[in-house]
Order: sequence, then C-alpha cells, then structure tokens
Amino acid sequence: MNNFIYHNPTELVFGKGQIARLPKLIPADKRIMVTFGGGSVKRNGVYDQVVRALEGRDFIEFWGIEANPSVETLRKAIALGKERKVDFLLAVGGGSVIDGTKLIAAGLLYDGDAWEIVLRGRAEKSVPLATVLTISATGSEMNSGAVISRYETKEKYPFSGDYPLFSILDPGVLHSLPKRQIACGLADTFVHVLEQYLTAPGQSRLMDRWAEGILHTVFEIAPEALSDNPDYDVMSEYMLSATLALNDMIRMGVREDWATHMIGHEITALHGLTHGATLAIVINGTLRVLREQKRGKLLQYGERIWGIAGGTEEERIDRTIAANEAFFRSLGLSTRLSEEGIGEETVAEIERRFNAGGWKYGEEGNVDGVMARRILEACL
Repeated sequence: MNNFIYHNPTELVFGKGQIARLPKLIPADKRIMVTFGGGSVKRNGVYDQVVRALEGRDFIEFWGIEANPSVETLRKAIALGKERKVDFLLAVGGGSVIDGTKLIAAGLLYDGDAWEIVLRGRAEKSVPLATVLTISATGSEMNSGAVISRYETKEKYPFSGDYPLFSILDPGVLHSLPKRQIACGLADTFVHVLEQYLTAPGQSRLMDRWAEGILHTVFEIAPEALSDNPDYDVMSEYMLSATLALNDMIRMGVREDWATHMIGHEITALHGLTHGATLAIVINGTLRVLREQKRGKLLQYGERIWGIAGGTEEERIDRTIAANEAFFRSLGLSTRLSEEGIGEETVAEIERRFNAGGWKYGEEGNVDGVMARRILEACL
C-alpha cells in the first residue's frame, strides 16, 4: 500500500427533514448566496424547504447553473457575490450546481478571471460553502473536486476547490428525478469506483472490499431505483453509494486510473452528452484496450462482482467485459459512440487535444493521445 494522507472535513447530514437544520448549521452572521440550477427544486419542494429554513437570514439567490457548469455563467455569480459581499455559499442541486459553486467560492476571493483558477487546477482560497444535494452522481457533496466547462472554446477541465463544510442528503428528493437522470447517476457512481478499483491487484484487501461493496450495492439496487415507485431505503442506498464512491475513502494507498473520465469529459465538451452517459460508453473501450494491463484485476472483478469463475482466463475476461457492458445497457444507456451519432471526427479531435496538452492518464500513465484513440475506436 502506498503512503497517503486522508482528511475529509465534510459533515454529512443524512435523512428525512434535515433541510430544516440549516439555521443551526450556517452561522447567523453570514451573508449567503444560494445557488441553483433550473426549476426542479421548486417542483420537488426543496426550494420551499430551503427558503423556509433561511427565513430571517441575509441571503440572495443565483439561478441558472447548467449541467456541465460553464465559466461564462459562473462569472456572473462571482460578480454578483462580490457586489453583495457574500461570505457563505449554499449549493442546492446536483453535482453541476455544487461544482459550479466551488468555482464561485474560489472566484469571490480571486482578482483575476475564474477560468485562470480552472487552468491552474487548484483554488488557493475559497469562501465557505455547503450543499443541499438533490441529484446523486458525482460525489461532489463530499469531495474537493469540480469540473468546469468553457462553452466558447468547447473545453472542460477539472480543478480542486474546497470541501463543503456540510452536505444535507435527503433521499426523499430523489424520487422526482427522471429515470434517465437516475440511470446516469448510477453509471457515474459505478465508474467512479471502477476508476479506483480496476487497476492492479494486491494493493489493499481493505480498499478492494470497500469498493466491491459499493459495486455490489449499486448493481443490486439499480432495477428498483429505476422503477416507477422506488423505495425510500433503496434511494438511501443509492444516495450514500454515490457519495462514498468519490469521497477519497476507497482510494487510500492504491493506484488510480481516471482515463475513462478524462476521455468522457472531452466527449461532453464537444457534444454535450451527460457525463454519466459518456462513462457508460468509454469504460468498455478502456477495458477492451487495456485488458492485459488490468488482467489480474479484471479476473478478480469478474469473479467477485459477476460470479465468473469458470473457463480460461481469456474467456473469463471476455465474459467480464461483456457483463460490464450489459450492466450499463440494463440502465437504458448507450454503450457505443455510434448510438449517439459520434464518429471519427470526434475521435481525431480528442486525440489532438490529448497530444496538444501532453496528457497521460491511467494507472500506468500510458493513456496518451494514441491510446485515447484506440480506446475510442474500441467504443465505435
């Protein structure tokens, strides 16, 4: 196991009715900006709960943080926050709203353009922020990461901001989500785990078992989570799985991949395809192309998650990759680029971007432009 430092300061406030705790969680003297996406929080009742909880507090609202939050929109929020001297941010929404709010939090204390923070990859200081989670997928409610787009240049990059001080997770709010949004959230959660788990075997029994526990849970609850009337307890498992999949817990001391995510970000930047939907496609190409590099872990994954134990190693790996793809299809998601109308032009552009940036990802650092092309071609 490699050396590591683990520190996660986010307080999770989980369960029914917890939005009412906001007055106790936010200091009374704070000038608050509450950030939102579209209007779904008004339809599902979350907005009313937040406004009621903040009654008598000094707060303003900022609306319109889009899926794949853009720096163009976030600049407006930063300007408003500076004008109103905001010193606390509350993100009410899913991963995109939370990611965008992390950049707002950094931008409020930065004199230059917020895109410079993204390009630098890390915020030096930030205004405190917290979240009320309404869509489970990214784990942004309990990590420091964020991914920001720049629409004018079709770019999308990750950066590291601050951890939320606290995050309120009420599984009841997930019942109103469209099925495709839940499907993409389940895919995002599943691939988050695979990026930390499907690397090299023998690094940590403990990390492996924790990761496998999340994978098993997501696979088991997926059909009911996508049903017409999902059970509260099932949605609780889904919500917490998404949080634990990317809160640094299962990566302690082990190598990580993230090639699938970085390729997926480029597809989103170029085509606007939902992040979880890109992962459901790219992960299968990654496993096909890097099967030899990931041989030991693929065999373990196949046996422990999909129950594949018989046959030659090659047959078992084939069946494991097929089972992986079948899972994403069971969510109703595409697993081939051609199904989304994406072809060679996009493959060539992503290869160019990898080469131009000198990017290398994967646990071996070998997913460069040439390898990204091979992975994408294996997804066509």
